[in-house]
Amino acid sequence: MVFKGKLSVIGVGFERFAVRCIFFLVWVLAQSAVCSAEDSRPNVLFIAVDDLNHWVGHLDGHPGTLTPNIDELASEGVSFSRAYAAAPLCNPSRVSLLTGVMPSRSGVYGNFEKLEVHLPDAITLPQYFRSQGYQVKGSGKIFHNPYGDNSTEQSFDEFYNAFKIVKTKSGSKGYKEDPKRKRLSKEEMWAPWGPVDIDDGDMLDAKNADWVIAELKNPQNRPFFLAYGTQKPHLNWNVPRKYYDMHPEVSIVLPKVIDDDLSDIPAFGKKLATEVLDISNNRNFSTPGGDHNNVLKFNQWEAAVRGYLASISFADAQVGRVLDALAKSQFADNTIIVLWGDHGWHLGQKEHWRKHTLWEDGLRTTLVIASPTVTRRGSRSDRVVSLLDIYPTLIELAGLEPREGLDGQSLVPLLKEPKLPWPRPVVSTYGHQNHSIRTERWRYIRYYDGTEELYDHDRDPYEWSNLAAIPVEKKHRTVINRLKKSLPVTNSPPSKSKVKY
Repeated sequence: MVFKGKLSVIGVGFERFAVRCIFFLVWVLAQSAVCSAEDSRPNVLFIAVDDLNHWVGHLDGHPGTLTPNIDELASEGVSFSRAYAAAPLCNPSRVSLLTGVMPSRSGVYGNFEKLEVHLPDAITLPQYFRSQGYQVKGSGKIFHNPYGDNSTEQSFDEFYNAFKIVKTKSGSKGYKEDPKRKRLSKEEMWAPWGPVDIDDGDMLDAKNADWVIAELKNPQNRPFFLAYGTQKPHLNWNVPRKYYDMHPEVSIVLPKVIDDDLSDIPAFGKKLATEVLDISNNRNFSTPGGDHNNVLKFNQWEAAVRGYLASISFADAQVGRVLDALAKSQFADNTIIVLWGDHGWHLGQKEHWRKHTLWEDGLRTTLVIASPTVTRRGSRSDRVVSLLDIYPTLIELAGLEPREGLDGQSLVPLLKEPKLPWPRPVVSTYGHQNHSIRTERWRYIRYYDGTEELYDHDRDPYEWSNLAAIPVEKKHRTVINRLKKSLPVTNSPPSKSKVKY
């Protein structure tokens, strides 16, 4: 009896063991199915090009522009000819894109505010992909701080940056790029452009690209979100000489401008246009009237345009290296590619240089999205879209659960049908209560003091005539009143620290 009892116990134990084995096998198979499903999810290659406006070849942005690699990417997906930044400055533009929160809600208006202070509970775009099981890595300038910060550390599993951290005489940290550069003269320090006799490999953008290329050669056991950010064409426009040779002096065409373009602009708009910033970290050799007067005084207009074009071509070459590496990799057929510039850039239009304006040239940038399963090759959409739309778009393309609280709108319908009606205007903000509303026909600007600008892009694509500065016809007042309805309802107070416009 005892023996039989033992057999009975053994039998029961065996049955339990068998059941557990079956459950374990089912669980393993289920997990394998899940892993298989996850492995089939698309990868994301996320490319940010610093200070790139719409001067790219496929948009005919400016005569003589040479961007063969970005143009090739556009031929593989959808290019947006009217893509605009949520803010015309690096930090607020990138914070808004990476969090999906517009500047008027976040209160991030300048380059000194920190994301983690203003949006402590924000889930950034790479952070969200990371939470969904993606391997998230990056290199170069993605967030505004090129050295890396809390936002970078919390958003990426691994982040590489080729910046060389050095101690300055004052004890502060800085970075040294291109150590073979010659010592600049007084005029050259003010005008930070010109060729340098170094190889591409000595440039930070090339070193960061090397790291991304190496990542694309590595095997991956789960889908990845891989970010690459270039520093160029941000000033200084000192790039290897071969890129200047691609844009000889005789070929340089200046932007179309008119005299006295600021004559019908409100006082605050003029202030933004005539400001002088010591962006090269040298002494400020400014003259009354701002950058444009300096450009004219030193006869640098053609040289500056050439420098910008050369720097764009250099950045394009590095982007091309990364795209070629992807094309040669095992991930080529299952990777979504998005390429964007973080805002526009003036090169003398409206007597202004750099960004930080709410006009067309301060906000318009480049946006290309290529998805292996969604986009039509070589498509172009002329609909007005915002960089805020990138976050929800990538979520949908990757098949992830949508997120609430994002201010952008998924562009997937436009990726499928680029000519689809798209009545949603783009809202851009620069500083507290300074906003631009852009539709396909109109741009309306309202500054914090209530002054206004209105431009009809059907008749005035260069924004030369401010219709709000003349006795407003009834039809124009009707347009203004309609566009006003899109102004942000929430205007978060600015930081106590000085916001540098």
